[in-house]
Amino acid sequence: MMQRRSFLKYAGLFASLPFVSQLADRSTLLAAGANKFSTDLVLNGEVYTAAHWGALRVVVKDGAVVDSGDAFGEFKPSSVKNPRYLDGEKALNSLDMRSSVADLIGPNNGFDRTNRIKAPMVRKSYLEKKPNNKELRGRDEWVEVSYEQAIKLVSSEVKRIRAKQGASGIYGGFYGWQSSGKLHSARTLLHRFLTMGGGFVGGLGDYSTGAAQVIMPHVMGTLEVYEQQTSWQLVLENAKVVVIWGSNPLSTLKLAYTATDSQGLKYYNELRKAANEKKIKVICIDPIKSETIQFFKGKADHIKVCPNTDVAMMLGIAHTMLTSGKYDKEFIENYTEGFEKFADYVLGKTDGVAKTAKWASGISKVPEKQIKALAKLFFENRTVLMAGWNIQRQHHGEQAHWMIVTLASMIGQIGLPGGGFGLSFHYSNGGSPTTNAPVLGGINVGKAVIKENWKSTEEKERSGAIPVARISDCLLNPGKTLQYNGRVITYPDIDMIYWVGGNPIVHQQNVNKNLKAWRKPTTVVVNDIYWTPSAKMADIVFPITTSYERNDLSMTGDYSNLNICPMKQVVAPMPKAKSDYQVFADLSSACGFGDAFTEGGKTEMQWLEEFYTTAYNRATNAGITTAEGEAMPDFKKFWEDNKPLTFAPTAEGEAYVRYADFREDPILNPLGTPSGKIEIFSETIAKMDYKDCKGHPMWFEPAEWLGMKNKPAEFALTSPHPINRLHSQLSNTRLRDSYAVADREPIWINPKDAKEKGIKNGDLVRVYNARGEALLGAIVSDMMPRKVVRIFEGAWYDPADAQQDGSMCKNGCPNMLTLDIPTSELADANIANTALVNIEKFKGKAPELTAFMPPKGAK
Repeated sequence: MMQRRSFLKYAGLFASLPFVSQLADRSTLLAAGANKFSTDLVLNGEVYTAAHWGALRVVVKDGAVVDSGDAFGEFKPSSVKNPRYLDGEKALNSLDMRSSVADLIGPNNGFDRTNRIKAPMVRKSYLEKKPNNKELRGRDEWVEVSYEQAIKLVSSEVKRIRAKQGASGIYGGFYGWQSSGKLHSARTLLHRFLTMGGGFVGGLGDYSTGAAQVIMPHVMGTLEVYEQQTSWQLVLENAKVVVIWGSNPLSTLKLAYTATDSQGLKYYNELRKAANEKKIKVICIDPIKSETIQFFKGKADHIKVCPNTDVAMMLGIAHTMLTSGKYDKEFIENYTEGFEKFADYVLGKTDGVAKTAKWASGISKVPEKQIKALAKLFFENRTVLMAGWNIQRQHHGEQAHWMIVTLASMIGQIGLPGGGFGLSFHYSNGGSPTTNAPVLGGINVGKAVIKENWKSTEEKERSGAIPVARISDCLLNPGKTLQYNGRVITYPDIDMIYWVGGNPIVHQQNVNKNLKAWRKPTTVVVNDIYWTPSAKMADIVFPITTSYERNDLSMTGDYSNLNICPMKQVVAPMPKAKSDYQVFADLSSACGFGDAFTEGGKTEMQWLEEFYTTAYNRATNAGITTAEGEAMPDFKKFWEDNKPLTFAPTAEGEAYVRYADFREDPILNPLGTPSGKIEIFSETIAKMDYKDCKGHPMWFEPAEWLGMKNKPAEFALTSPHPINRLHSQLSNTRLRDSYAVADREPIWINPKDAKEKGIKNGDLVRVYNARGEALLGAIVSDMMPRKVVRIFEGAWYDPADAQQDGSMCKNGCPNMLTLDIPTSELADANIANTALVNIEKFKGKAPELTAFMPPKGAK
């Protein structure tokens, strides 16, 4: 399985352009424009750049950032100072991630929470080669070394492990959210270095959609979760019922994998208007009265489903449709495969349990009458099911989106304007029409220069990549076998972790287990900007520049390609900080393939010119103009103009209906499944004979949920995407001051539950289970149902006592509490939203927060 965003149809993340160095001797540079473009910093004025949270306009005075915001002047923050208790409207407007540029660069105006890594650092006991140094990882003091010494330490270790174990000894860890740029992509640079050097162990899938992206190719023949959606304009014109199932778009649409185009939030404003005018019925299915639900101001129906039971509720709807005969038999006959076997299961013919609305109600706690009403409503109206990803980040998460597709098939409107289903309307502004913009090229991982040093082809096939969420299990159990999507994976014996562009100590489930796992390898290297929890768990760290300290290019809208954005360097880099590219270029040189890595030594600007000029030539040859009807400028003018280019949606983009061609002719336009149809029953999966994922969607009881007997804890924990940051990014900015409670991450709790526990707004609470404990600040709110709590994912792990195993996180990281077991043998994805916890009011003096402080020895 290829990695997550490599499947993006429109983003062009892996163009086959070579990659070059900005480090080579000037005498070796190619002639093309070596000094054509001014890269002098703007000391006073405006600079345009981009981040995942949008195209940015940055104001600089005397070489320092004094302000930043949206490049187009839209979605300005309101004057609300404390958004902890906001309704959805204020949650949309009150916090603007685009204002955080100054905070992310480093100390300014007395603010120093960014905690920049200021020099190459090595753990003291690692440097001294003490026998017990691995146990001191995360507990040790640090020593500054020269950049040259750090390069020598890492390159020597890479050579040692390759000679001893081969490629299977090195894990190339990543999460690709660090930079929006086409050039300075930490993930691709790491993989380029490790690929050219002989190979490495990589990751399969991702944490966002690990279950869905494995099951959907079996069902629909495509990843589905990272695909363009039916045009929002057609949804607004044709849909009569819009179901937002298990997502909070007001949070997630503030971001994109490239840079957000902000169009999705505009469409939600239009959807609210249609709901107010009773043109569209909006239904939100969510345990929590989320910010999105509040945004509709009572004009959206909120159906409170018990956490982890969405599949049971869907089966109850399917049973009602089956027994009433109100489902599209013609669509099922012509466009799907294996429905009869699923129908037998729903009717109870295979297991003796009919999946009636009453049965579903007993599990999901959604009233039987409401389940039956939904079946009728969906069938009789043009309905689109907009499913989020939270419902597949659960135990047996593969079943949720499989059932969404099955329900949409029974409704029979897949391929019709405003009907069917969509799994990406809440992500990267899916449904915002695709423009005519030429797509920028980007970097690639290259190919092996040093001969691949896998011990055998068989070893590479069985151990060359593992599901990303199984990394702790892999580190702790080398040689263990794992079932995965029809094949067997053997965990390699990882002796070195090299991690870039992410914060794995925070995003991996069951932190205490993960910490134990990270103390197994001989060496851990991390490239990072800040002293994150993951950097503190390394042996060697390189200080990395922010995206505001280098030049790059990006586009907005992963699907729309609405803008081409300059990412101009805003300020001078910290004195000892290097770009990831420079670090890996120098490591490549030390390992004997530097010239191949740098491809002749082009400068940063030469590479950006080449990326841009390739797109420019496409536009010129095709007669493509900007939205203003102007010809696309050449690179020199584009860079000097210092502003994004905007392109217009095409007629095809505005009229796009997902699966319209398939619906028109399923013979000439088959899906990429074995049958060419929607596989409600998959013979391929059935033959895998997995106990926890059969040939058709089913209800499996989760490992932990509110309906289980002998519950190990009292409350269901939900840990969705945060509203005011990107995973763990921006935790170290002043945005945190507006949502932290008692200087901790907040936890939302129902008023009646809080009263029973003696908890009031603003109290510190201890949240715990058998896996760990965390300290949080209470927000008592009726947005929460009884026995359900919410903690946003991404809080930086901050142990009360780093010297003790199992120490409480005093900053409220929810992954202290989550389960690290697979969704099933099919996908082996994470189940972050399946966990039970206990809560009590914290007693005693609150420990000092140290999450944003450097470790001992660091400057």
